[in-house]
Amino acid sequence: MVTSNRRAFHDFHIIESVEAGIVLTGTEIKSIRDGKATISEAYARIENGELWLIGSNVAPYSHGNRANHEPDRPRKLLVHRRELERLRAAIEQKGLTLVPLRLHLKQGRAKLDIGVARGKKLYDKRTADADRQARRDVERALRGRE
Repeated sequence: MVTSNRRAFHDFHIIESVEAGIVLTGTEIKSIRDGKATISEAYARIENGELWLIGSNVAPYSHGNRANHEPDRPRKLLVHRRELERLRAAIEQKGLTLVPLRLHLKQGRAKLDIGVARGKKLYDKRTADADRQARRDVERALRGRE
């Protein structure tokens, strides 16, 4: 895994996820392989029947020349038409959005997991934090008994 959007899991309830390919230029994939990509501030949008990743940042490749890529350009995402229609139907519901979850390499190609998500309220976040802390306490207690 190259990078993950930990903020998405904290701020959203992830309902479903889809794996999408990314259209990249030559130096972008090299920079992603070096681990120099961020998707924490990014989101996905459907425009003109195409899925786009907006707000992601892929740092310029360190050994690139003047033909290096633009760091925060919108990038086209590749999904099957049926998946795109399913995503479109999902986000037309009130309160749902498309959030990038993980950027990883699969057989040498960059892939992005996109989640259909609903925003959490403040009390949902507090409940999730309390549950996580309780699980940690139980794990710690069980480890201490052995």
